[in-house]
Amino acid sequence: MSPNVDGTVPEQFDPDDLRELIRATRQWQRGRTVPTYLGTVTQVIHEIIPRLWKDDIPEFPSPEKVKKEATEKSRIVFAYWAFLNLILERHEATIQKRWTKKTRQQRLQILLALWPNMPEQHRPDWKAFELEHQATRSSRDGSKYKDWFMWPDINQEDLSQTKLMFLLLNSRGRNLPSVFAAADWEAMHVGQVTEGLAPPFVPGLTMVMNGVTAPSKYGRLVHWSSISPQEMWVYTGLQFWVGEGLLVLKAQLEILNFLVKFCLQLLPEAPPEVLMSSDYPIQPEPSLKTGINESGYYSMAVMAAEASYKVPSDIDFNRLASLLEAQMSAIEDHIWSLREDPEYFKVELLEKRDHSFESVKTADGKEHPLNRKVNEDKLWGALVTRIAAESYERLEHMTQLHRQARELGVLQEKYKHEIKPEKMLPEEYRNALYYFRFSLKKSTNHAIKTFQVEFECSPPMRKFYCRTTSPTGEDECYIPDRGRSFFTDVQKRLFFIKSTLCLDEEHWARQSTILDELERLLKTTPEADMLISAQVYKTISYLSILSQCTKQLDLYQPWSRYYHYQIDYDSYPLDVKIDFTQERDAALKSLNEMVKGIRGRKIPLDTLGRAADPSGGKFKYPYEKRRTKDTVNALRRTEANLDAVWAEIDRLTNITKFQDLALYRLLSQPRSLRRTAEWVEPEETKNKGQQPSTNDDLWTTKKSKEKTKTKGEPSKTQNSDTPAVEVPEPEPVDKQPTFQVDARALKVFRTLFFNPEVTSSPGEIAWNDFLHAMGSTGFRIEKLYGSVWQFQPTQLDVERGIHFHEPHPKGKIDFQIARRNGRRLARTYGWHGGMFTLKKK
Repeated sequence: MSPNVDGTVPEQFDPDDLRELIRATRQWQRGRTVPTYLGTVTQVIHEIIPRLWKDDIPEFPSPEKVKKEATEKSRIVFAYWAFLNLILERHEATIQKRWTKKTRQQRLQILLALWPNMPEQHRPDWKAFELEHQATRSSRDGSKYKDWFMWPDINQEDLSQTKLMFLLLNSRGRNLPSVFAAADWEAMHVGQVTEGLAPPFVPGLTMVMNGVTAPSKYGRLVHWSSISPQEMWVYTGLQFWVGEGLLVLKAQLEILNFLVKFCLQLLPEAPPEVLMSSDYPIQPEPSLKTGINESGYYSMAVMAAEASYKVPSDIDFNRLASLLEAQMSAIEDHIWSLREDPEYFKVELLEKRDHSFESVKTADGKEHPLNRKVNEDKLWGALVTRIAAESYERLEHMTQLHRQARELGVLQEKYKHEIKPEKMLPEEYRNALYYFRFSLKKSTNHAIKTFQVEFECSPPMRKFYCRTTSPTGEDECYIPDRGRSFFTDVQKRLFFIKSTLCLDEEHWARQSTILDELERLLKTTPEADMLISAQVYKTISYLSILSQCTKQLDLYQPWSRYYHYQIDYDSYPLDVKIDFTQERDAALKSLNEMVKGIRGRKIPLDTLGRAADPSGGKFKYPYEKRRTKDTVNALRRTEANLDAVWAEIDRLTNITKFQDLALYRLLSQPRSLRRTAEWVEPEETKNKGQQPSTNDDLWTTKKSKEKTKTKGEPSKTQNSDTPAVEVPEPEPVDKQPTFQVDARALKVFRTLFFNPEVTSSPGEIAWNDFLHAMGSTGFRIEKLYGSVWQFQPTQLDVERGIHFHEPHPKGKIDFQIARRNGRRLARTYGWHGGMFTLKKK
């Protein structure tokens, strides 16, 4: 159907088809193909696109013009690179010393002289998106901020730092331009999807860049034949559409030109030809320690900031497996502490209440129905089942991801001689890699749903939101229009990042990039940091582990391009498997069936709710008090109350039925709940001697037919011979080392492994003191995102790392959390208080 004379669309024309045509032709403008149903290439170029775009028709240069431009730019790129390489081989250490000695103001003056109008802030592409209307970017002239979209890493804030400038200089000057081709295109992602960048379209040609080492072949154009390898190269992402390649060449040309001028600015003592001559012999490459924050610890935020300036590296699956294993261990400890420690259970239960829809009112001020007194049991039952279900799901997800990462490490070694940037990955390795990525995406989306609820319902954020009911009957939150007008700039930024993370589905920005920006905002802006509760920080920490794995896959070029392009083109033309829904559903079938036992809407939760109700001091746990008959009875009563809760949850989930789950394997280990024994009078102890230490296995307790009372005095579920102090973990087979530490560290370990019979007044632990103590025993310490830190042993006979959360916002670990941290160290490494002695001066 042709358009009317005045350019309007006839009524018979389907608006949905029109929108699809516009979307498709804009994809063409960015270098994408047009679906076959739009007609032949000739028809699209000469009829459909002009009709839709009118005055804003995109550029369609001739192949001859493009070839000439690509050849010239490629020649200049390699000329700049060769010059820079010769300079760095002889003068890199000198350049680093001179740049380090300059003040920040002097650095900024140099940067602006070499790159006029360099944007001030980090990630200027984000700022450009906010400053400009989409209609401007979609026009023929395009965005006013093309430079910001093309070079988001070229900015004053980042490059005025010494280390980032050194990394950029070193990576670009000592590695061929082809190494960065895929990464440079990925850096323009925001500009691509917002139409801030408009590459020209040239049909029937592929530009070859990945894996090219010869200057004469870099940016070479090759013609297609019918479904030829050259055509498949662009559909798979192994090579570039012509428009993409031209933008990459332009980006690299300007970056290398800038770096050459930078070197000459800092080396004014001789002309360029002399600087490269034998008058200056080649020097050893200077080392640069990366990934370290200002406190001297490894930091994921620092690594993320450095990644854009470093060489795109090979993926380290052992590193990813280590992160996933430590997180898996943290989840196991969380599940165990929920069952073992009444105080921990109570805190988690109240935190869940404070971060759930039940805590948010409607626009007219009405409370949630479950907050009514008559529904109190249902409320506590619903909250405790959410805690259990989320923990069980995370454990299974993390266990499967850890196993996949380990398997990928084995496959990577198996095929290491076949992995080349100009070739497709071996099928076995590729399928395992894409399944891992698919599983990461699904697990991340699952965690983002929890993050969204906790963020919106948390005490600091609750004032901005109202609760409503969706058409499906689910609770959800929204921000009233009247509230938006009162947002500060920081609040607007925080809500923008949160919305992008929860709703964007990675169209506008990669999830790992969004989490990088969230971490950066919280670290640099106290106003934003104060709006994030400790519970939300924990969820951000969990997301960050998944995000870090995904980020490493995004940096795995050109195969990350391959994955995204296969999604774009629905596996055309190679029919590569990218949808692993059936495999993942099968892997999680038992988990989903088990969790239904506590998540189903019709599941009666009144009995569980009465058991979990924390009112009346039911879970008050005076562990820090000196042992007396009353104290011991109080401890035992509280422990029995907690046992009753989990007996009911285990009955609802029927966990013994699902022996293939990580949860079953965890709970069936020969590992014991710590429980307090009945009180024994001191005279009796003196006459009879110390009673033996016995443990009742958790699994045996839960399998027993003994019914736990829900009213009055709880039934006894533990052996009466258990001593009147907390039962320690079984003695490890391997003799543990003795650590000689300074007084600062010893004080920390005495609190972690507190004994009320030895120390009378447990106190708080400053977070920096905790870091110092762990470092003194040989742990490699790394700050991840949110509140989580990873501690990797380097002097023990185990490799398994452990995660701990930095307290927020006060920076001190209170006694209850310190005691739990000590228990976790005992379970993971077999540690106890007697292992630490004061180092002699």
